[in-house]
Amino acid sequence: MDDASKLQVELPDGGVMPRLGMGTWYLGEGRRPRDVEIQALRSGLAAGMRLIDTAEMYGEGEAERLVGKAIAGYRREDLYLVSKVYPHNAGRGHLRESLEASLNRLGTDYLDMYLLHWRGSVPLAETVACMQEAASEGLIRRWGVSNFNVADMRELLTLDGGADCCADQVLYHLGSRGIEVDLMPWLAKRHIPVMAYCPLAQAGGLRRGLVGSEIVREVAHAHGFTPMQVLLAFVLHQPNVIAIPRSGSREHTLDNAAVPENPLTTEEFAELSRAFPAPKHPVPLNME
Repeated sequence: MDDASKLQVELPDGGVMPRLGMGTWYLGEGRRPRDVEIQALRSGLAAGMRLIDTAEMYGEGEAERLVGKAIAGYRREDLYLVSKVYPHNAGRGHLRESLEASLNRLGTDYLDMYLLHWRGSVPLAETVACMQEAASEGLIRRWGVSNFNVADMRELLTLDGGADCCADQVLYHLGSRGIEVDLMPWLAKRHIPVMAYCPLAQAGGLRRGLVGSEIVREVAHAHGFTPMQVLLAFVLHQPNVIAIPRSGSREHTLDNAAVPENPLTTEEFAELSRAFPAPKHPVPLNME
C-alpha cells in the first residue's frame, strides 16, 4: 500500500477518511490543457491519493466533469469523492437536483461526502434535513460543511441531525493559522476533522513569503523537499487535519503524494510554528 493511502482520520461516526487528497479548485477552466489536468489526477490516484474534492461551483460543473473523466475505469470502492453544493441550492427546492447533477457529471451513483459550500439564506435546519434524506437514500455516505466558524458549528450541532456532520472544510496553511485558536480544538474535541483547502497557500499572496522563508528552506533541504512540500507536511503533521492541495500538474501532484514518506520532526514543526505563529486571539475565517 502506498504511504499516501495509509494516512486516515477517524470520523465522528466511526468511519475513516483519507487525510491526503486532491483539490480541484480552478480545474476545468482552461488554465491548463484538459488532458494535463486529467493526467495529474490520475497520477495522484496511482500514487495512493484516493480522495478527490470538488464542487458544483468549480468551473460551474466543469471540474466535476473533469474528475469524472479522470476516475473512469477505477473501481468506485477505491475512491473517496467529495463535492459541495452552492448555498442557494441547499434547500428543499434544489439540493436533490444539484446533487443528482453532480453525480451525473462525476459518473457515479453516490458521494462519499457532500458539503454545504458556505452558509447562505436557506435555513440551516432545512439543509441538514435534505442532507439526512440524501444519506438515507444512499446518494451520499456522509455530509459536512465548509467555511463554518465556531459559532456556526455550535448552531449546527443543536439542530436535529446536526451532530451527523462529519467535516468542516476551511482554509488553513502555515501562513493562515487562525483556526488553531478556537475552531480546530473545538472540532477535535468532537472528532470532527478539519479539511484544509489551499494548504499550500494557493489562494492568496502569502505564498511568496512562506516559500522564501529561511526556516522553510532549511527544513526543505533537510528532507530533500521543495518549500511547497514543507507547507503540506506542516498541515499533515496535525492528526485531525485532512489536506486537499489543488492538483493541476502531474509533477506537483506526485510531489504532494511523496510528503507522507518523510514527515516533519517535532522540533521542525515547532520551528515553523515559531516563525509563523498562530494569532493569540480568535480571528475571522480567512478565505485566502
